[in-house]
Amino acid sequence: MADEALVAKVKEALEIFRPQLQADGGDMEYISIDDKNAVHLRLTGACGSCPMATYTLKMGVERFLKETCPEVTEVLQEE
Repeated sequence: MADEALVAKVKEALEIFRPQLQADGGDMEYISIDDKNAVHLRLTGACGSCPMATYTLKMGVERFLKETCPEVTEVLQEE
């Protein structure tokens, strides 16, 4: 389980990134951070069913999170 400071930092970063997803009719839901500092998210709305969702997750959300929260190791999509 991730410490509270990291969870708060990740959630804050996700709020900064969220408008980019919402502009295309999508959104994301924070699920958790595991013991390896991997962030688990669920893409929703248009992003949830988009064939480019994996690209968005890895090249968009993950890249941004790693820049703002270097402790994050990866971002994984939950179904």
